[in-house]
Amino acid sequence: MSRIYPLFSSSKGNSTFIGSEKEGILIDCGVSFRKLSSALSTNNIPLDAVKAVFITHEHSDHVNGLKMLTKNTGVTVYGNKKTLQKLCSEDKISPCSRVVDISSNSITCADYEISCFSTPHDAIQSCGYKIHTPDDKFCAVCTDLGHVTAEVHDALTGCKAVIIEANYDENMLRTGNYPLYLKTRILSDTGHLSNDDCANEVKRLINSGTTHIILGHLSQDNNHPRLAYSAVQKKLGNFTVGKDYLLGVAPKESEGGAVIF
Repeated sequence: MSRIYPLFSSSKGNSTFIGSEKEGILIDCGVSFRKLSSALSTNNIPLDAVKAVFITHEHSDHVNGLKMLTKNTGVTVYGNKKTLQKLCSEDKISPCSRVVDISSNSITCADYEISCFSTPHDAIQSCGYKIHTPDDKFCAVCTDLGHVTAEVHDALTGCKAVIIEANYDENMLRTGNYPLYLKTRILSDTGHLSNDDCANEVKRLINSGTTHIILGHLSQDNNHPRLAYSAVQKKLGNFTVGKDYLLGVAPKESEGGAVIF
């Protein structure tokens, strides 16, 4: 069986491990090496089980621990060409590690086949990842996007399990204390996905056969797990949670546990 371990998921830091206790891949490394190592240990995953790290984009909450991870392990870093170039130019990747452009090719690593798809976000070349598992299932990690494009939807369709962004409750954001420029950025087509927009896409995915939904990258200032969960569940009135689909919210920091699909 395949497993997704949402180790960290919030506007403060993001990292997901997909694999088993023996080997797998890491999507993003947005927390310190110490915190990442501790979270892996909590889930009984040794550090040497991480066979590669795949970076979605260069924002700090996705790469903060990348320099120390690569310095300590020499693990290969995959990502889009422009993202990797920026990270290398800013000394975010240790020379100990190899960097590989995944822009136009799928990559096989630890018996997983990984491909990327473009996401509309205000980064140099933002992407999400679709993973084909050794037991012939598909899953995807899709956060940091201002809206769901046709390319994003096509990539997510057919996945049994999906981590998808539910970043903010629109009312909380609009009435909150963020400055206008930041609210405008988050609400834009290259910002983040709201609970309601996430819910609309989740309904489409459930209709096409997705059974495991994990809501991720929740803002700690403009959202709450119960609001995100409720917004999505309300859109799925024709389906029964626990029977037709499983719905969960990725924790800010893992206390142990995986989504098995």
